[in-house]
Amino acid sequence: MTHLTRRAGLAAALLLPALARAQGPEIGTAARPLRIGVTAGPHAQVMEKVREIAARPDGPSRGLVLRIVEFTDYVTPDVALAAGDLDANSYQHQPFLDQQVRDRKLALVSVGRTLVFPMGIYSKKHKSLATIPTGGRVAVPNDPTNGGRALVLLAQHDAFKLRSGADFTATVADITENPRRIRVVELEAAQLPRALDEVDAAAINTNYAIPAGLNPLRDALGRESADSPYANVVAVRLQDRDAPWVRRLLAAYQNDEVKGFVNATFQGAVAPAF
Repeated sequence: MTHLTRRAGLAAALLLPALARAQGPEIGTAARPLRIGVTAGPHAQVMEKVREIAARPDGPSRGLVLRIVEFTDYVTPDVALAAGDLDANSYQHQPFLDQQVRDRKLALVSVGRTLVFPMGIYSKKHKSLATIPTGGRVAVPNDPTNGGRALVLLAQHDAFKLRSGADFTATVADITENPRRIRVVELEAAQLPRALDEVDAAAINTNYAIPAGLNPLRDALGRESADSPYANVVAVRLQDRDAPWVRRLLAAYQNDEVKGFVNATFQGAVAPAF
Protein backbone atom coordinates (compact mmCIF):
# COMPACT_ATOMS: atom_id res chain seq x y z
CA MET A 1 0.00 0.00 0.00
CA THR A 2 1.38 3.37 -0.95
CA HIS A 3 1.71 6.28 1.45
CA LEU A 4 -1.03 8.10 -0.47
CA THR A 5 -3.42 5.14 -0.25
CA ARG A 6 -2.82 4.83 3.51
CA ARG A 7 -3.61 8.54 3.95
CA ALA A 8 -6.84 8.20 1.90
CA GLY A 9 -7.92 5.19 3.95
CA LEU A 10 -7.22 7.02 7.20
CA ALA A 11 -9.22 10.05 6.01
CA ALA A 12 -12.19 7.85 5.10
CA ALA A 13 -12.03 6.09 8.47
CA LEU A 14 -12.10 9.42 10.25
CA LEU A 15 -14.90 10.75 8.04
CA LEU A 16 -17.39 7.93 8.63
CA PRO A 17 -17.84 8.49 12.40
CA ALA A 18 -18.12 12.22 11.74
CA LEU A 19 -20.91 11.62 9.23
CA ALA A 20 -22.70 9.32 11.66
CA ARG A 21 -22.52 12.00 14.35
CA ALA A 22 -23.83 14.64 11.94
CA GLN A 23 -26.78 12.48 10.92
CA GLY A 24 -27.73 11.67 14.51
CA PRO A 25 -29.65 8.63 15.82
CA GLU A 26 -31.70 6.48 13.47
CA ILE A 27 -35.29 7.66 12.95
CA GLY A 28 -37.80 5.51 14.81
CA THR A 29 -35.64 4.73 17.84
CA ALA A 30 -36.11 5.78 21.47
CA ALA A 31 -33.31 8.29 20.97
CA ARG A 32 -35.01 9.72 17.87
CA PRO A 33 -38.72 8.84 17.62
CA LEU A 34 -40.47 9.15 14.28
CA ARG A 35 -42.48 12.38 14.58
CA ILE A 36 -45.88 12.06 12.92
CA GLY A 37 -48.47 14.83 12.77
CA VAL A 38 -52.21 14.21 13.01
CA THR A 39 -55.32 16.27 13.63
CA ALA A 40 -57.01 15.81 17.01
CA GLY A 41 -59.87 13.33 17.13
CA PRO A 42 -60.18 10.12 15.06
CA HIS A 43 -56.83 10.51 13.30
CA ALA A 44 -55.11 10.77 16.68
CA GLN A 45 -57.12 7.84 18.09
CA VAL A 46 -56.14 5.56 15.24
CA MET A 47 -52.51 6.69 15.36
CA GLU A 48 -52.37 5.71 19.05
CA LYS A 49 -53.25 2.17 17.96
CA VAL A 50 -50.67 2.33 15.18
CA ARG A 51 -48.04 3.45 17.69
CA GLU A 52 -48.86 0.46 19.89
CA ILE A 53 -48.47 -1.95 16.97
CA ALA A 54 -45.31 -0.29 15.66
CA ALA A 55 -43.57 -0.55 19.04
CA ARG A 56 -43.79 -4.36 19.20
CA PRO A 57 -40.25 -5.69 18.71
CA ASP A 58 -41.52 -8.92 17.15
CA GLY A 59 -43.99 -7.19 14.83
CA PRO A 60 -43.65 -6.13 11.17
CA SER A 61 -42.37 -2.70 12.20
CA ARG A 62 -39.62 -4.16 14.42
CA GLY A 63 -40.02 -1.81 17.36
CA LEU A 64 -40.54 1.47 15.49
CA VAL A 65 -40.97 4.28 18.03
CA LEU A 66 -43.53 6.96 17.15
CA ARG A 67 -44.10 10.38 18.66
CA ILE A 68 -47.58 11.69 17.83
CA VAL A 69 -47.96 15.45 17.39
CA GLU A 70 -51.55 16.78 17.33
CA PHE A 71 -52.75 19.80 15.35
CA THR A 72 -56.07 21.64 15.24
CA ASP A 73 -55.96 22.90 11.65
CA TYR A 74 -55.32 21.55 8.16
CA VAL A 75 -52.44 23.75 7.02
CA THR A 76 -49.84 23.61 9.80
CA PRO A 77 -49.09 19.85 9.60
CA ASP A 78 -47.90 20.14 5.98
CA VAL A 79 -45.89 23.27 6.69
CA ALA A 80 -44.27 21.56 9.69
CA LEU A 81 -43.49 18.47 7.62
CA ALA A 82 -41.90 20.47 4.83
CA ALA A 83 -39.83 22.39 7.39
CA GLY A 84 -38.48 19.17 8.93
CA ASP A 85 -40.31 19.54 12.25
CA LEU A 86 -42.18 16.31 11.43
CA ASP A 87 -41.11 13.15 9.62
CA ALA A 88 -44.60 12.30 8.35
CA ASN A 89 -48.21 13.29 8.75
CA SER A 90 -51.53 11.49 8.50
CA TYR A 91 -54.64 13.67 8.29
CA GLN A 92 -55.38 14.77 4.71
CA HIS A 93 -56.83 13.33 1.54
CA GLN A 94 -54.92 13.23 -1.74
CA PRO A 95 -56.64 16.21 -3.44
CA PHE A 96 -55.86 18.41 -0.43
CA LEU A 97 -52.21 17.33 -0.44
CA ASP A 98 -51.98 17.97 -4.18
CA GLN A 99 -53.38 21.47 -3.66
CA GLN A 100 -50.94 22.20 -0.84
CA VAL A 101 -48.02 21.06 -2.98
CA ARG A 102 -49.13 23.33 -5.83
CA ASP A 103 -50.06 26.39 -3.80
CA ARG A 104 -47.25 26.34 -1.25
CA LYS A 105 -44.54 24.70 -3.37
CA LEU A 106 -44.02 21.94 -0.79
CA ALA A 107 -41.86 18.92 -1.68
CA LEU A 108 -44.26 16.40 -0.12
CA VAL A 109 -45.64 13.11 -1.41
CA SER A 110 -48.14 10.49 -0.26
CA VAL A 111 -46.81 7.00 0.45
CA GLY A 112 -49.93 5.08 1.45
CA ARG A 113 -53.69 5.26 2.02
CA THR A 114 -55.22 5.25 5.50
CA LEU A 115 -58.89 6.09 6.14
CA VAL A 116 -61.97 7.51 4.45
CA PHE A 117 -63.97 10.10 6.39
CA PRO A 118 -67.21 10.68 4.43
CA MET A 119 -68.27 14.34 4.84
CA GLY A 120 -71.72 15.03 6.31
CA ILE A 121 -74.19 17.92 6.39
CA TYR A 122 -75.51 18.79 9.87
CA SER A 123 -78.08 21.15 11.33
CA LYS A 124 -79.42 22.02 14.77
CA LYS A 125 -82.40 23.86 13.27
CA HIS A 126 -83.72 21.66 10.48
CA LYS A 127 -84.59 18.01 10.00
CA SER A 128 -83.82 18.09 6.27
CA LEU A 129 -82.10 20.34 3.77
CA ALA A 130 -85.47 20.90 2.08
CA THR A 131 -86.68 22.96 5.06
CA ILE A 132 -83.81 25.47 4.96
CA PRO A 133 -85.61 28.76 4.26
CA THR A 134 -84.99 31.27 1.51
CA GLY A 135 -81.83 33.20 2.35
CA GLY A 136 -80.67 30.53 4.77
CA ARG A 137 -76.97 30.23 5.55
CA VAL A 138 -74.96 27.05 5.00
CA ALA A 139 -71.34 26.85 6.20
CA VAL A 140 -68.58 24.99 4.37
CA PRO A 141 -64.80 24.58 4.94
CA ASN A 142 -62.75 27.51 3.66
CA ASP A 143 -59.89 25.46 2.20
CA PRO A 144 -60.10 24.97 -1.58
CA THR A 145 -60.52 21.20 -1.84
CA ASN A 146 -62.85 20.59 1.12
CA GLY A 147 -64.86 23.68 0.26
CA GLY A 148 -65.49 22.39 -3.25
CA ARG A 149 -66.18 18.93 -1.90
CA ALA A 150 -68.83 20.42 0.42
CA LEU A 151 -70.47 22.33 -2.45
CA VAL A 152 -70.72 19.12 -4.49
CA LEU A 153 -72.31 17.32 -1.52
CA LEU A 154 -74.82 20.15 -1.00
CA ALA A 155 -75.70 20.11 -4.69
CA GLN A 156 -76.19 16.33 -4.58
CA HIS A 157 -78.80 16.94 -1.85
CA ASP A 158 -80.58 19.68 -3.83
CA ALA A 159 -79.48 22.73 -1.85
CA PHE A 160 -78.62 24.34 -5.22
CA LYS A 161 -77.18 23.32 -8.59
CA LEU A 162 -73.58 23.48 -9.77
CA ARG A 163 -72.20 23.63 -13.28
CA SER A 164 -72.01 20.31 -15.08
CA GLY A 165 -68.90 18.35 -14.15
CA ALA A 166 -68.15 20.34 -10.98
CA ASP A 167 -65.82 18.57 -8.57
CA PHE A 168 -63.76 19.42 -5.48
CA THR A 169 -62.31 22.43 -7.29
CA ALA A 170 -65.77 24.08 -7.34
CA THR A 171 -66.35 27.51 -5.80
CA VAL A 172 -69.50 29.53 -5.15
CA ALA A 173 -69.00 30.98 -8.64
CA ASP A 174 -69.93 27.53 -9.99
CA ILE A 175 -73.45 27.67 -8.52
CA THR A 176 -75.75 27.93 -11.54
CA GLU A 177 -79.18 27.71 -9.91
CA ASN A 178 -80.03 28.79 -6.37
CA PRO A 179 -83.81 29.38 -6.18
CA ARG A 180 -83.79 29.64 -2.38
CA ARG A 181 -80.86 32.08 -2.51
CA ILE A 182 -78.96 30.00 0.03
CA ARG A 183 -75.90 31.87 1.26
CA VAL A 184 -72.64 29.93 1.53
CA VAL A 185 -70.48 30.87 4.53
CA GLU A 186 -66.83 29.80 4.39
CA LEU A 187 -65.19 29.00 7.74
CA GLU A 188 -62.09 27.16 8.93
CA ALA A 189 -62.96 23.45 9.00
CA ALA A 190 -62.26 23.06 12.72
CA GLN A 191 -64.71 25.88 13.55
CA LEU A 192 -67.70 24.38 11.72
CA PRO A 193 -69.15 22.29 14.59
CA ARG A 194 -69.21 25.37 16.83
CA ALA A 195 -70.89 27.38 14.09
CA LEU A 196 -73.98 25.15 13.98
CA ASP A 197 -75.83 27.42 16.42
CA GLU A 198 -75.38 30.37 14.07
CA VAL A 199 -76.11 28.87 10.63
CA ASP A 200 -78.90 26.77 9.16
CA ALA A 201 -76.58 23.89 8.28
CA ALA A 202 -72.90 23.07 7.83
CA ALA A 203 -70.92 20.55 5.80
CA ILE A 204 -68.43 19.16 8.30
CA ASN A 205 -65.46 16.83 7.87
CA THR A 206 -66.00 13.69 9.92
CA ASN A 207 -62.71 14.01 11.80
CA TYR A 208 -64.14 17.23 13.31
CA ALA A 209 -67.74 16.04 13.55
CA ILE A 210 -67.04 13.02 15.77
CA PRO A 211 -65.16 14.90 18.54
CA ALA A 212 -68.04 17.42 18.59
CA GLY A 213 -70.48 14.62 19.42
CA LEU A 214 -71.97 14.38 15.94
CA ASN A 215 -72.57 10.86 14.67
CA PRO A 216 -72.38 10.88 10.84
CA LEU A 217 -74.60 7.81 10.56
CA ARG A 218 -77.28 9.14 12.90
CA ASP A 219 -77.12 12.94 12.72
CA ALA A 220 -76.14 13.88 9.17
CA LEU A 221 -78.89 15.24 6.91
CA GLY A 222 -76.79 14.13 3.95
CA ARG A 223 -73.53 12.23 3.70
CA GLU A 224 -70.97 11.11 1.14
CA SER A 225 -71.06 7.44 0.26
CA ALA A 226 -68.57 5.06 1.87
CA ASP A 227 -66.71 4.78 -1.44
CA SER A 228 -65.82 8.46 -1.29
CA PRO A 229 -62.76 9.25 -3.44
CA TYR A 230 -61.25 11.32 -0.64
CA ALA A 231 -59.10 8.66 0.98
CA ASN A 232 -56.65 10.04 3.52
CA VAL A 233 -52.95 9.38 3.11
CA VAL A 234 -49.64 9.29 4.94
CA ALA A 235 -47.40 12.06 3.60
CA VAL A 236 -43.62 12.44 3.86
CA ARG A 237 -40.99 14.69 2.33
CA LEU A 238 -40.11 13.70 -1.22
CA GLN A 239 -36.53 12.89 -0.18
CA ASP A 240 -37.83 10.32 2.36
CA ARG A 241 -40.33 8.43 0.21
CA ASP A 242 -38.06 5.34 -0.09
CA ALA A 243 -36.67 5.45 3.46
CA PRO A 244 -36.85 2.10 5.30
CA TRP A 245 -38.82 3.66 8.18
CA VAL A 246 -41.62 4.56 5.74
CA ARG A 247 -42.23 0.87 4.97
CA ARG A 248 -42.16 0.05 8.69
CA LEU A 249 -44.67 2.83 9.44
CA LEU A 250 -47.07 1.62 6.75
CA ALA A 251 -46.75 -1.96 8.01
CA ALA A 252 -47.94 -0.77 11.42
CA TYR A 253 -50.92 1.04 9.88
CA GLN A 254 -52.11 -1.04 6.95
CA ASN A 255 -53.07 -4.28 8.65
CA ASP A 256 -56.11 -6.22 9.86
CA GLU A 257 -55.65 -5.20 13.49
CA VAL A 258 -56.01 -1.51 12.62
CA LYS A 259 -58.99 -2.32 10.37
CA GLY A 260 -60.65 -4.09 13.28
CA PHE A 261 -59.95 -1.19 15.63
CA VAL A 262 -61.40 1.36 13.17
CA ASN A 263 -64.53 -0.69 12.50
CA ALA A 264 -65.17 -1.38 16.19
CA THR A 265 -64.47 2.19 17.31
CA PHE A 266 -66.32 4.17 14.66
CA GLN A 267 -69.03 1.69 13.62
CA GLY A 268 -68.95 2.61 9.94
CA ALA A 269 -68.58 6.39 10.34
CA VAL A 270 -64.91 5.99 9.34
CA ALA A 271 -63.74 3.31 6.91
CA PRO A 272 -60.29 1.78 6.25
CA ALA A 273 -58.99 2.68 2.79
CA PHE A 274 -56.25 0.05 2.55
